[in-house]
Amino acid sequence: MEQSIRSGQQPRRGTPAPRLSVGFILARRFTLCAFANFVDVLRLAADEGDRSRPILCEWTLLSDTMSPVASSCGVLVQPNERLGDPGKFDYIVVVGGLIDEIPNLSLEYMRYLQRAAAAKVPLVGVCTGAFILHRAGLMDGYRCCVSWFHHADFLEQFDGLKPVSDQIFIVDRNRLTCSGGASSAHLAAYLVEKHIGRAQARKSLHIMIIDDALRAEKPQPGIPLDLKTDDGLVKKALLLMQQNIDAPLSAAEIARRLGANRRQLERRFQTSVGMAPTLAYKIMRLEYAEFLLRHTDQSVTEIATSTGFCDSSHFIRAFRERNGTTPAAYRTRL
Repeated sequence: MEQSIRSGQQPRRGTPAPRLSVGFILARRFTLCAFANFVDVLRLAADEGDRSRPILCEWTLLSDTMSPVASSCGVLVQPNERLGDPGKFDYIVVVGGLIDEIPNLSLEYMRYLQRAAAAKVPLVGVCTGAFILHRAGLMDGYRCCVSWFHHADFLEQFDGLKPVSDQIFIVDRNRLTCSGGASSAHLAAYLVEKHIGRAQARKSLHIMIIDDALRAEKPQPGIPLDLKTDDGLVKKALLLMQQNIDAPLSAAEIARRLGANRRQLERRFQTSVGMAPTLAYKIMRLEYAEFLLRHTDQSVTEIATSTGFCDSSHFIRAFRERNGTTPAAYRTRL
């Protein structure tokens, strides 16, 4: 069944003009979670309680054709305004999704974004929206935040740009980018705090059961700091490991996927991070296990499965070797 999401009701007559106006462009098969988190922060900040009237801020879904846009999960979203003057908005937000769809964004959208940039309207890339902005030629010279999950894809597709995947969002002058997911709520809260006030930003996040606003430099859950490296091959290998944390790849398979051989991969790991790739992979999985113990109610058995251990006894033994205690005792001390 087709579903749709529209902006809120019209503001009451006689109310002041909104302090924050945002236009959204949704790529084909965009990430619904990233869009919903962003727009819900605006919605909750715009009015008293959760009545959703666009009084303090407003949001508009823009389109070249006015056809519904399918998200990556299949939910359809109906735009409510055709592309027009980008200067009427304080920000234009591009919400991306599946990488294969990025080249399919129409020329009308690309020209609109270029007009917005020429008019000095700040541009926001959410999830793979940063890829779209770069494809439109609008990210040259800017730092850019992408999800750790897409870091390798970005490097392969877009030369000349250095993506950052160890922060939840980045504000670089009039370009704002975030990694998607929950980080889009924090970027939206940053804009609400800047234009409307801290109380409204915190209110939105609290209603959404998000503890508090995170600053841009807050790191994404991802690769342990001990494994940071400037070696391109090792960096790609670490990202590949992170993408397959629940079903670990062998060192030979990682090397094959990266166009290298196992001996070469092991040598580069030893030189750049001082350990074998198998040990680096184990550290990464155990740090993720620590994160799950701190932030979820998953059982030890479930966490063992989530981090790629063959059974809970193997996981408990590896965890004790690293932390000097069992997973259950670790959680009890929190």
